[in-house]
Amino acid sequence: MQEFMNIKIKFRESFRPFAPSVLAEHVSEYFNMEGSSPYMLLVADVRKDRLNEISDADNQKKGLDLLKVVRSEIPAVTHVDGTARLQTVHKETNPLYHEMITAFYELSGCPLVINTNFNVRGEPIVENPEDAYRCFMRTNMDYLVMGNFILDKKEQPETEDNRKWLKEFELD
Repeated sequence: MQEFMNIKIKFRESFRPFAPSVLAEHVSEYFNMEGSSPYMLLVADVRKDRLNEISDADNQKKGLDLLKVVRSEIPAVTHVDGTARLQTVHKETNPLYHEMITAFYELSGCPLVINTNFNVRGEPIVENPEDAYRCFMRTNMDYLVMGNFILDKKEQPETEDNRKWLKEFELD
């Protein structure tokens, strides 16, 4: 998932981890952290019982091969050092997002989702619905949720501008 999202959506290096948005009431099940981090500002250790045992062969790897070692049950958000920069989501302060993650938890058994800034490499973070739509159309995202609206990429018109723009973000 991490590699797919980095290449197809963010247009950045495949090894870069994402941040988890975790239901505040479940944070201690995955991370060694007290308190909250509603703005993705804090880094916490992934709990030891959620980390994978790294084999001697994996420890001998170098460069990108070492970065691709699956280090935990939540690999897309686990940094090389076994930490994650997390966002705690509280029902009282972010009810819609909390409800969405709760629905995902009920379906999957996992109380966290991947979170990242809404932008692609070299572009500023989206600031308004027009920016969000433009970014959505220029990436390989399938859906865009804004408030109570859900947009399906298949139902949106393709433009020549979007195809030209994608060529600007070929990977290094």
